[in-house]
Amino acid sequence: MRTGFWQRQGRSVRKRFERFEQFVVDVIYDRERSARGRLFAGFLWFLSHVFSGLVRLRNYLYRQRIFRDQPLGCLVVVVGNLTVGGTGKTPVVERLARELAAKGRKVAILSRGYKSRKEPFHKRAWRWFTHAEAPLPKVVSDGENVLLDSKEAGDEPFMLARNLPGVLVLVDKDRVKAGAHAIRKYGADTLLLDDGFQYLPLKGRLNLLLVDQTNPFGNGCLLPRGILREPIRNLSRASYVFLTKSETPPEKGLTELIQRHNPRAEIIRCAHQPRFFQQINGDEKLDLDDFRGTPIAVFSGIAMPGGFERFLRNLGVDLRLARRFLDHHRYTVAELTRFCDRALANGAEYVVTTEKDAVRVPEKFKSPLPLFYLRIEIEILEGFDDFETAVSEICFPQNFIPQIEANS
Repeated sequence: MRTGFWQRQGRSVRKRFERFEQFVVDVIYDRERSARGRLFAGFLWFLSHVFSGLVRLRNYLYRQRIFRDQPLGCLVVVVGNLTVGGTGKTPVVERLARELAAKGRKVAILSRGYKSRKEPFHKRAWRWFTHAEAPLPKVVSDGENVLLDSKEAGDEPFMLARNLPGVLVLVDKDRVKAGAHAIRKYGADTLLLDDGFQYLPLKGRLNLLLVDQTNPFGNGCLLPRGILREPIRNLSRASYVFLTKSETPPEKGLTELIQRHNPRAEIIRCAHQPRFFQQINGDEKLDLDDFRGTPIAVFSGIAMPGGFERFLRNLGVDLRLARRFLDHHRYTVAELTRFCDRALANGAEYVVTTEKDAVRVPEKFKSPLPLFYLRIEIEILEGFDDFETAVSEICFPQNFIPQIEANS
């Protein structure tokens, strides 16, 4: 009885925390218009000015060489963005890694492993107390085998490891350490920093910056009031700018803004195109047309769920039910069971989610409805020659352009 009581209390606390977290996200994205939302937005606006000062100071210290980057004697390519979440970075990293591997590079993707399982506190405390060496980076894929699951590795690293045979994937907050390990143990000759635009200890020879055309810089504020990690002017560090979700030509104002801060960077337009539906924990693959007019239910825990739902509507599905969870939400059997029961009650014949969510579906979950994810890949719409040039500059380093220093 007492165990059940504490379990209920724990679930209640988690639900309250999740509601508060969703409230904060809605304020940041200007979706919360209530009086308390506006009051909280003012508090976050103050904090964003503090954060801005810290970001400027950090960039200044690196620019003045007071803080120093640590060269590893290896080609380093950075893929990142100025904002948090939602730019569609993972398919771009996958496309770039696949192109480089096809051209003979030994590629290692270095990720911080956001939301991956952390080392227990008591082990970290004991290591600090005894001055023991830090553990080796997590090797998600050694190029031949996927060695860790999504809980241990994090969603994106696991997804990349599963989709990229022949490519190394390592996870560690210290990506200098991870890069050195990839070079020393596995012979990597190209390091690809996933979400590395703000990781200044390891300097990129090429910086590929992603900008979401549908929501480039949010409300223009830095965290925590907005979605910017650093000022827009730091576009100047980019070697190439990828406009993602660019199914239509961008507004003139956006390209002018990019060119004003960085007249030398090439702009590459790309879109995330749906390819097929893949069964989760199964081998069945269905064409996009197979779902046209089919009643489905959708769940997702990503930064921009509205875009995913629009993808499905544009494919002609009959969307009966949509459930949005927090970004990187780790699903339980119980909540997926409840969702599927609601889906059945709404007449859905299939349940669909994203590939990133699919890796967080527990293997022991037995869905009463067929469960699929939508496979999405990046397609270059404009600037394909520039993309090929970027790949060539990585493969033939004598063609590298000089690094562009950032303004702060």
